[in-house]
Amino acid sequence: MKILFIGDVVGSPGRDMVKEYLPKLKEKYRPNVTIINGENAAAGKGITEKIYKQFLEWGSQVITMGNHTWDKKEIFEFIDDAKYMIRPANYPEGTPGKGIVFLNVNGIEVAVINLQGRTFLPAIDDPFTKVDELIELAKKRTNIIFVDFHAEATSEKQALAWYVNGRVSAVVGTHTHTQTADDRILPDGTAYITDVGMTGPYDGILGVDRESVIKRFLTSLPVRFEVVKDGRTQLSGFLVTIDNNSGKATKVERILINDDHPFFS
Repeated sequence: MKILFIGDVVGSPGRDMVKEYLPKLKEKYRPNVTIINGENAAAGKGITEKIYKQFLEWGSQVITMGNHTWDKKEIFEFIDDAKYMIRPANYPEGTPGKGIVFLNVNGIEVAVINLQGRTFLPAIDDPFTKVDELIELAKKRTNIIFVDFHAEATSEKQALAWYVNGRVSAVVGTHTHTQTADDRILPDGTAYITDVGMTGPYDGILGVDRESVIKRFLTSLPVRFEVVKDGRTQLSGFLVTIDNNSGKATKVERILINDDHPFFS
């Protein structure tokens, strides 16, 4: 089982990269499942139903979210009907949407879980307790369990990965928009990377116009952040190969496409 994960898609530049490169990535790597983090897909904050459906049409099977899940108010109108979109599972009980989805891939089930960290982010329910609950649920159906942990602190991401080591197939970090070089397989078979990185503007600061971010640091005044609309772009991804029976990862590969790291088919 090969699972391709594409990191935080930021605005229209990120969507354009997905549309252009996802078919090429599928041709090269032949993933069985493709997952996209779409919490920044609509102008940098949130997602719309149109974009959600576009990601599915372009070849993704699951869309994960994060702390910007609720930034586009229309999400409340479709999230409960969005069969293949998951938001952080550790939002409080009664929150719209769901935090886990099961896919049937040629007779083999795959569980995908979305969680959100609490360090330097809004305080929601404990992701460690929640992941225990969801692993128990998933194990009744499959050993192949993929986790998108949307968190700020590298220590919190590493802690959760070690906490579930051997119990899930992969833990991939999202949210910081900067790809880390610590891709690995933990001793008991869990694939891990602290952050997959972002898909979108290459010459902004985390996808945002540079001047506004620099002004914020220089003045400490409120500044409106806008996604860089023009210029160079990038795609960040992570590919994990998993043993179908044990659910343990056997191979991992970081994917980075930009002007300094050209794509080779």
